[in-house]
Amino acid sequence: MINENQESENHNNHNILGILAGLLIGSLAGAVTMLLLAPQSGEETRMQIQEKGIELREQTAGIMENAMAQVRLDKNKITMGGRRKAKELLQHGQALVVEQLERVSDAAQAGKKAIQSS
Repeated sequence: MINENQESENHNNHNILGILAGLLIGSLAGAVTMLLLAPQSGEETRMQIQEKGIELREQTAGIMENAMAQVRLDKNKITMGGRRKAKELLQHGQALVVEQLERVSDAAQAGKKAIQSS
């Protein structure tokens, strides 16, 4: 169970890193293309690059916030599932203890009756 959770978390982290890498590569390719094909002056181009950079940074921050929220949610689900399972196991263990105590008590009573009848 723990390995599955760790694999799921690693997979989520890998997906997040892949998204960020793709976003970075795409933004760099777009910036280079914009510089090469820009029909306006250098000052206008620099201003446009700056604005796009700010926009990209805000988008990346939003994506990261969403990804972190999803990771936290997954962590909470896993934690709650583990607690629930531990509680179930505890209850099952307690039921087994009660059952065994009843068997021991029955065996003691049977032994006592056997001793009294002989």
